[in-house]
Amino acid sequence: MESPGSHVFHQYVIRTEKRDRLREHLQTKGIGTGIYYPVPLHLQPCFAYLGYKKEDFPVSEKAALTSMALPVYPELKPAEKEYIVQSIREFFV
Repeated sequence: MESPGSHVFHQYVIRTEKRDRLREHLQTKGIGTGIYYPVPLHLQPCFAYLGYKKEDFPVSEKAALTSMALPVYPELKPAEKEYIVQSIREFFV
């Protein structure tokens, strides 16, 4: 018998051209963020043997520069989620 499953939310990633400035803003509000893939795979030293170079995969390079993860975990309270949303909204307004 199969057991019912549910999603395990472990990353909530957004993209913005203003990523670094948004991260600084959120840091001042006490909100941590993460950049999980700062270097595209084709530019990592362990894959150098494949011979790819910068600009070979522009979409992944752009994603590496514009992506960041927001806090997400089961214990995150609704009020904390709202604080994160309001802090992001404040930055962009």
